[in-house]
Amino acid sequence: MQKIQRNPWQKYGPWIIATLVVLLFIWAFSGIPLSTVKPQAMQVTKSIIHGLFHPDWSYVYSGDGEDLVSALIETLAIAFLGTFISAVLTLPFAFLAARTKKGFFTPRSTIGKLILTIIRVFPEIVLAIMFIKAVGPGAYAGVLAVSIHSIGMLGKLFSEAIENIDRGPNEAIVAAGGSALDGLTLATIPAVMPEFMNYTLYRFEIAVRSAAILGIVGAGGIGAPLIFALQTRQWSKVGIILLGIIVMVTVIDFLSGQLRKRLV
Repeated sequence: MQKIQRNPWQKYGPWIIATLVVLLFIWAFSGIPLSTVKPQAMQVTKSIIHGLFHPDWSYVYSGDGEDLVSALIETLAIAFLGTFISAVLTLPFAFLAARTKKGFFTPRSTIGKLILTIIRVFPEIVLAIMFIKAVGPGAYAGVLAVSIHSIGMLGKLFSEAIENIDRGPNEAIVAAGGSALDGLTLATIPAVMPEFMNYTLYRFEIAVRSAAILGIVGAGGIGAPLIFALQTRQWSKVGIILLGIIVMVTVIDFLSGQLRKRLV
């Protein structure tokens, strides 16, 4: 059996690349100004870890509307209402952006896709800051931020679902004497509705995470007490808030996943 001959690069190349990567990391970390690290950094780190693993259970529910349960409910409400509003407002943009005719460039579809792209450019936290200036801090600004940003995301998914459906039933209705509206209501919408609901549930999962962050800038939800606890170094309170977010996101992901399995 003839032995395979390897050139020097095949033999030593991986070792050379690994060495260069290690040297690159050493060079990168050597630029960290360790002199700026505060002397009490280790003590603060221990306090953070201790607080995260010893959460403040008294903050879970107090009945005054300023507890963890109330903040999580407000976060879910922001995510749900923002997703619901966006799902309704997305429909005309989705049909506008869907390319239902052959060709690389169709003016209607191109304009629709451009509008959705412009909407998606702005992250929720940027929109939240803008709406806070317009309507003031609170959950209202959070709902507006989630709903507007979700229009851009859902519109892209909805339009692709419309483009991928079978056009045969729609064309059959029109050929039998039905109007374009009949084809839309009797063929197109029933065909894409399961995909629409699937994408909406998936978007709701993402909106829950987004709503949990928007409170950091004052747009309601669990983010506001989280940033206050971080600023005042109440690490036990930070721990229970993070635990609550983990539980909330896990439950929502599980329930949404089960619903999506039944729809698809």
